[in-house]
Amino acid sequence: MKWNKIMMLVCIVVVVALATVAAVAPVCQKSPYLGKYLPLVKDITLGLDLQGGVHVVLEARDTPEAKVTPDTMKQLMAVIQRRIDQFGVAEPVIQQQGRNRLIVEIAGRVDPEEAVRSMVKTAYLEFKTMDGKTVVTGADLKDAIESKDPATGQIKVDLTFNAAGARKFADATRANVGKPIAIILDGRVLQTPVVQEPIPNGKAQITGYQSLEEAHNIAILLRSGALPVKVEVAEKRAVGPALGSDSLAKSKHAGLVGVLAILIFMLMYYRLPGLVADFALLIYALIVLAIYVGLHVTMTLPGIAAFLLSLGIAVDANVIIFERLKEELRTGKSLRSSIDAGFKRAFTAIFDSNATTLIAAVVLYFFGTGPIRGFAITLGVGIVASMFTAISVTRWLLHLIAASGLVKNAKAYGA
Repeated sequence: MKWNKIMMLVCIVVVVALATVAAVAPVCQKSPYLGKYLPLVKDITLGLDLQGGVHVVLEARDTPEAKVTPDTMKQLMAVIQRRIDQFGVAEPVIQQQGRNRLIVEIAGRVDPEEAVRSMVKTAYLEFKTMDGKTVVTGADLKDAIESKDPATGQIKVDLTFNAAGARKFADATRANVGKPIAIILDGRVLQTPVVQEPIPNGKAQITGYQSLEEAHNIAILLRSGALPVKVEVAEKRAVGPALGSDSLAKSKHAGLVGVLAILIFMLMYYRLPGLVADFALLIYALIVLAIYVGLHVTMTLPGIAAFLLSLGIAVDANVIIFERLKEELRTGKSLRSSIDAGFKRAFTAIFDSNATTLIAAVVLYFFGTGPIRGFAITLGVGIVASMFTAISVTRWLLHLIAASGLVKNAKAYGA
């Protein structure tokens, strides 16, 4: 009884605290202090379909040096994905269209030019001698790190070539002592330093940046890997959130109506256990939303659908438990014994149904892209949280009621 009271107290404190945080969120968002320490006051990140962003179409072109093939397109997707990930963009959509096109959608960005320039720019690095011979390229690069000289304040990008690149760079500097070697990025000459002596260690520097941010962006583009083929921007445009905002408003309305209908049904049909289920369902919703914020989940329309689906799964688990509870009470068992037997008999069915759904979510995550992966993450989080609230929270609350002896009539439990 003592342990049950402690658990009940913990549950009540958690629900009240989370509900209070959610209620004061609009006020806390305006405070730089409260907003820093209360995770639920932050907005859940919305996807492209809900908040708008940019839509960019990249087209790969054949060149004498590199032809467009299925393998090079896969490499191109991987490079673009690495570049965008390093800039911290949440859940971009990158998918192939046709033989030689990639569609890149980035939520929250409003300037297509900036998106192309800072994230999917076709950074191609070359070191060329004065006779136009290419010595090394970005393909020979091992690492690129931005830095600031503490003595002079000069901002630079330090380059380190791989073994093959280091050999080629050493040969080139040895053969061009006293001559300039041009450093060219995307066809633009950045600088033409004169080789003072051979450089055998495979290291070089690019200077002339105005800020560390500019050098950081260039370093990311360089170390993310050379583009395997030539790429041109076929289309870039801003995507408005008007349709998404309307869909979001309707989804919120539909979700609210659905949740209220579930709460009323559970209360009327299952009575006291239904009230317990409603309380556990509120805990479930708050836990899931807190996890979304903690994991920085990008919410899209498929994600909202997954959340509502997982809400139904959470209710379904309670329905199975309460039906088993009613069956046990009808056999004449005590309330405590009926609760234990009901949960024991219901566990296998609940576990099997949730496990199969979770397997489907895992498959969608690993084989899907963009919103499909978001749907899978949202659904997976909901399934795990629903298992916890149905098996643990609901059981604790029912045991507490049984131990208190306040309600003993089987009719109050729907039997």
